[in-house]
Amino acid sequence: MALSKRALVDLYRRRARRYDWTARLYWLIGFAYDRYRHLAVDALALDPGDTVVDIGCGTGLNFHSIEERIGPTGRLIGVDLTEAMLERARERVETEGWTNVDLVHSDAAEFTFPENVDGVLSTAAITLVPEYDAVIQRAAEALAPGGRISIFDFKEPEGAPEWFVRFMVAITRPFGVSRDLAIRHPWESVACYLPEHAMVNLYGGFAYVMVGRKPEAVPASDPPH
Repeated sequence: MALSKRALVDLYRRRARRYDWTARLYWLIGFAYDRYRHLAVDALALDPGDTVVDIGCGTGLNFHSIEERIGPTGRLIGVDLTEAMLERARERVETEGWTNVDLVHSDAAEFTFPENVDGVLSTAAITLVPEYDAVIQRAAEALAPGGRISIFDFKEPEGAPEWFVRFMVAITRPFGVSRDLAIRHPWESVACYLPEHAMVNLYGGFAYVMVGRKPEAVPASDPPH
């Protein structure tokens, strides 16, 4: 059964201090968690000076990759439901001396996206949001022309052996994953709102990176003489 938002906050409050190293334990079974997150950031095709929103930013594990691309003239907005996770993100920001990061304590369903953002990112988070479709729709509307949404998350693989599905659900359950979340398809929402899109399956189809791009603005035609 999918966890309520209150239960998710309680779960991640307990896990916040140890979240970084526990998430990285997945490499023991060949699940390249860090590499998949980097793939999602790469898919945004960011440039120096860009503005990026990281939805469900947690402790800020994506921040290094984003900062390397946007530089000090860019802007990074991290949004998370759990204050304890954001506190770890604040520690990361202070340690690195980044001055272009804004951290927002908010439910993704209630967050107001700034206009003309260059990228919206979510890694292992958006599927936990019941209102994921509305969030993705608002994110797509907020993108600047040429801007992108990139999602790395989990899904139930088609045609996979039942033992594999049960195993993967069991080992991701400590992070709020349950099998009934399989009915949520954020990649379909990206495809709906951003017709320019591409998807790659990872780890036997149990995970994926989906990227959608907003079309460039079409120049207005010159008026007839």
